[in-house]
Amino acid sequence: MAMKPIIIAGGGLAGLALGIALRRRLIPVQIIEATSYPRHRVCGEFISGIKDDELHALGIRDLFTSASRHRETAWFDGARPLLRATLPEIAYGLSRHHLDNALADRFMELGGDLQTSARFKTEALEGTVLATGRMQSDSPWMGLKAHFEELTLSADLEIHLGNAAYIGLTRVEEYRVNVTGLFRRDSAVNGGQHPLAQAIQDAGLPDLANRLRTARMDQKSLKGINRIHLGWQQHQYNAVRIGDAAVMIPPFTGNGMTMALQSALGAIEPLVSWSAGDLSWNSAHNAIRDAQAKMFTSRVRWAKAMQWLLLRPVGRRLCSLAINSRVVSFETLYHKMR
Repeated sequence: MAMKPIIIAGGGLAGLALGIALRRRLIPVQIIEATSYPRHRVCGEFISGIKDDELHALGIRDLFTSASRHRETAWFDGARPLLRATLPEIAYGLSRHHLDNALADRFMELGGDLQTSARFKTEALEGTVLATGRMQSDSPWMGLKAHFEELTLSADLEIHLGNAAYIGLTRVEEYRVNVTGLFRRDSAVNGGQHPLAQAIQDAGLPDLANRLRTARMDQKSLKGINRIHLGWQQHQYNAVRIGDAAVMIPPFTGNGMTMALQSALGAIEPLVSWSAGDLSWNSAHNAIRDAQAKMFTSRVRWAKAMQWLLLRPVGRRLCSLAINSRVVSFETLYHKMR
């Protein structure tokens, strides 16, 4: 009996990873992606909480061989050190420019049909998975990202907390440093040649802004996104959704890329069963939705609560006091958001 084909709208991490896993099961898969590869994306490019067996199950473990390995993090409240800790497990630093392109190549090597620079126009059809990324909303958040060379870090992952903003710095492949920030839309400015540095300075972090101005920025890597809705994504119609199209965790956690991959992983078996004719589309949809709720509800709730605290000076002091006095450990908080 022939397997029924699956269409994936969106060729980001979740869509490509799912496509690869389904092609390994010999299921006909077409991915429709609005852009082309390679491309830069606004992303922390810090992958933590993913297990080797999860990457192996997706068929992409070998694609992480060029990733930087990270173990230490340092957090700053303005110019004041907030905490320094060892990560409970190794994290990866890998750019979307590199990883998305490698995933696209792997998908096509497996016989997948990848349509780039194309728009998916039909919504919620049976056999269609939406991996189209975040939804736009009236959210006040925006993100900015760029790669820098000749930028020295004090830890594998630096987190800088400012006025209603936070910025993460981590090394990716080829000795580049990815700098990504979440800002209020009403506080971020254009900034001419240095919009990211200007937004960071306006967030009350002049020392970090000056560090970026003295480093060398890859202009092609400079990207921005607007109206970011964090948490579960709300839509007017019912459809199978994975990755950011389903849920977005606050980016300071370094868990967003992992959640995209885990979201794809949780969709494999229900889709294989549907393709084989052993499960209805509605049952497959419900199974995928339930798997996402089980995996992500608690960590997203913890992350949103922590973001609320970290964006407030009093909250930052309370968090630092609780960790440094051993009321709660950094490792405990880390695992709550993974």
